[in-house]
Amino acid sequence: MFLIVSYVYFNQVGMVFHNSKLPKNFQFDYQQPFIEMNIASFDGAVLNGLLFKAENSKGLVFYLHGNAGTLETWGDIAKVYTALGYDIFILDYRGFGKSEGEIDDEEQLSKDVSIVYKKVAEKYPESKIIITGYSIGSGFAAKLASENNPKALILQAPYYNFLELSSSRVPFFPDFMKKFSLETNLNLPKVKSPIYIFH
Repeated sequence: MFLIVSYVYFNQVGMVFHNSKLPKNFQFDYQQPFIEMNIASFDGAVLNGLLFKAENSKGLVFYLHGNAGTLETWGDIAKVYTALGYDIFILDYRGFGKSEGEIDDEEQLSKDVSIVYKKVAEKYPESKIIITGYSIGSGFAAKLASENNPKALILQAPYYNFLELSSSRVPFFPDFMKKFSLETNLNLPKVKSPIYIFH
């Protein structure tokens, strides 16, 4: 059992996040207008994101995607939001796509998300920003919304908290050894904006 617990501890990041890389010179090919943004995080790692522009923008959707895939495919969702009149920014987490660095733990990713949000939010009044998270991204979205004042928070396929979810997958692995807790249930009461959940 000790060997199994040790294996899970040292490999848990790879079990949670299924990242894939894109070459630095990769050219995104989307039919609608977009801006590629590169934002330095707290440790100097440069994070890559795409800002898709609507024709007459009502505001911004700040989108945190799931635990797999890169902007090469996640950008396909942009047309849903731009058709509704919203710009949408989609971030590739560190180690995904053209984003630099490697994921270590929840605190590191939360810092990344916060820094990128503040940078992108310079272009929009916060009263016109909707924070949206899908699956694993819903936990980071809930935390981000609890620390800011967006127009709304949208959670797509969220979980109650990641400790509970992971315990259903690896019940023998103790909570204190987990690098990701993502306690959405504790962050939602701190969110002042309207919250919409789709599951």
